[in-house]
Amino acid sequence: MRIFECTNCGAAVYFDNTVCVHCGMRQGYDPRAFAMRAIEIEEPSHDHLCANAEHEACNWLVVDGDDEQFCLACRHNSTIPDISVPENLINWRRIEDAKRHLFYSITRWRLPAPTRREDPRAGLAFEFLSDQTGPDGTISKVLTGHADGLITINIAEGDDVERERRRTAMQEPYRTLLGHFRHEIGHYYWDRLVRDGGKLEDFRAIFGDEREDYGAALRRHHEDGPPEAWRQHHISSYATAHPWEDFAETFAHFVHIVDTLETARAWGLQLSVSATMTEEGFSPYRMRDVDQMLRAWVPMTLAINAINRSMGQPDLYPFVLPPPVAAKLGFIAGIVVSDDRVCA
Repeated sequence: MRIFECTNCGAAVYFDNTVCVHCGMRQGYDPRAFAMRAIEIEEPSHDHLCANAEHEACNWLVVDGDDEQFCLACRHNSTIPDISVPENLINWRRIEDAKRHLFYSITRWRLPAPTRREDPRAGLAFEFLSDQTGPDGTISKVLTGHADGLITINIAEGDDVERERRRTAMQEPYRTLLGHFRHEIGHYYWDRLVRDGGKLEDFRAIFGDEREDYGAALRRHHEDGPPEAWRQHHISSYATAHPWEDFAETFAHFVHIVDTLETARAWGLQLSVSATMTEEGFSPYRMRDVDQMLRAWVPMTLAINAINRSMGQPDLYPFVLPPPVAAKLGFIAGIVVSDDRVCA
């Protein structure tokens, strides 16, 4: 993530800011220019804040030429929770914050993300739902997941306590809202860039055959757990469940790595053992060379993990990246960073 500046006073502003703390000007993020703008001082135009700004759930601009009420990210919402319920409103705001971070990456790579109105068959849409209690007291659970372009997120994931409870119960070393979005969008881009992009054979050579029965594979994973030596070939235990989950987990980590490296570079954080970050032209969002990327990433994670331990916190990045995982990251870099889409 870049550091932005106020177009009124030049002070630093950040991706989630709604006002400049230095001059007080209202801020809006322009997703086409990848910049924050002090919207009161801009020349007159049709640009306006997303309608969800009214609920303090968005700070993006609907840019000139878009005959839309909602911004590029929010117009993908199919269902939102009942925000008259205060708890739902709080959780929804947190979910929208994570979703905007996801769309920052999508737009930087210029990945296809049509709405359901633009592409009824393969458009991208989001449902933010809550568990429902029936008249007899039975609870209908909402499962976070992806199906044919529709990504469902249980809004309970916006509650830090509930998300930590689920993380512990499922023995996951890492569980965040942003992680959910990056994983589920991986499923979406498997459909768009692998299945529909003529990459199936290349995918199967690296990740395995996705024609394996998905339901049976998940049942086996939940009943038996991962293979004993899973860390030698997969980024997480869940990635062992099925090639689709392996791809989605690896896709999420690719986005984690790229965006975190950009943030580190924006803040001037670099290590002597990671000199690649000082190289001219080092731009994580444009990188296809995963070996170069990992030469920057691995020392960074070792340092940050050590800092976390000094503060009595768990490792920020408790994962290892053996050669088979690096090869999978390389596959994803090859389909995400494309000559057909000039990255910003």
